[in-house]
Amino acid sequence: MTRLPRWADLVLTPLISLALAFAISALVILAIGQSPWMALKTMVTGALGSSYGWGYTLYYATNFVFTGLAVAVAYHAGLFNIGGEGQAALGGLGVALVCLALPWPHWALALPAAMIGGAAFGALWALIPAWLQAKRGSHIVITTIMFNFIAAATLNYVLVNLMRPVGSMDPATARFPAGTVLPRLTDMAAAVGIEWGKATPANVSFLVALAACGLVWALIWRSRLGYEIRAFGKSERAARYAGIPPARITIVAMLISGGLAGLMAINNVMGESGRLVLNSVEGAGFIGIAVALMGRNHPLGILLAALLFGFLYQGGGELALFTAIPRELIVVIQALVILFTGALDNMVRMLIAPLFARRGTP
Repeated sequence: MTRLPRWADLVLTPLISLALAFAISALVILAIGQSPWMALKTMVTGALGSSYGWGYTLYYATNFVFTGLAVAVAYHAGLFNIGGEGQAALGGLGVALVCLALPWPHWALALPAAMIGGAAFGALWALIPAWLQAKRGSHIVITTIMFNFIAAATLNYVLVNLMRPVGSMDPATARFPAGTVLPRLTDMAAAVGIEWGKATPANVSFLVALAACGLVWALIWRSRLGYEIRAFGKSERAARYAGIPPARITIVAMLISGGLAGLMAINNVMGESGRLVLNSVEGAGFIGIAVALMGRNHPLGILLAALLFGFLYQGGGELALFTAIPRELIVVIQALVILFTGALDNMVRMLIAPLFARRGTP
């Protein structure tokens, strides 16, 4: 097969994959007797047509940036971390313990501490699968899958039996102190005289996610550790020959990956709920896999893919609320996007490769 130019692989292939996914989604919507044009209009208006919609889109995108970066870091080391769901859930526990530990006087003090707590718990939850892979040869895919279930059961036990307030029937922690409430993008806009995103959960965690993109880029492409991670991911034998210890890289890469997944909790637990509840992750760990694949495991691509999935989540909610299209079909649309942008991108490459074969690949 003709090798595509880099710009075509990074830009054209995802765009065509996305167009195919939306085209098939339109056919599915037509098949149930609804209008694809009205569905698209409702999604765009609901997700991007107002500051309220943008607020929710950015909130969802923030979650997906963290979990997408987590998948990407592990991928560059040749590891497939699909345990982001469990790592983010345990990160929420770390954030909750930090927020409830002290009567924090201000969010500027609580946020760094919560970030450390969430990242530490997420990293520690990734440590055991990493150690099993590095020292015992257990496949990282199997162990991280199983640890998602263990994390869910552990969190269930902790919330029901240890952290639930006395007299409460809700499996959740107590409300965090007032000093832990993160400023929302609405408040930040109001501080400069702009009315934007009223009553939306988007908060300062979005700026932390942007900073995380920059730091991951610097780590992977501008640091010695990043070079070792990429070298190991390309060829373990070559990395060994160069003196790069495989066990250390496996464990360090997974610790960073788990820490990034755990950081997601500052957005959904600390920033939105103000307490830890069951199922607070809501599948964001698995969506992060699709985000990383679509973003070609590059922080900029992950940011753009996260915004796309934020649009799908918010727009899909509006679609289910204001049209006769069932909510289950929203999941089908999201699944088609994941299928084409993640699993079938090689098919798209095969379709467009002859175009570049005729004109010559630069």
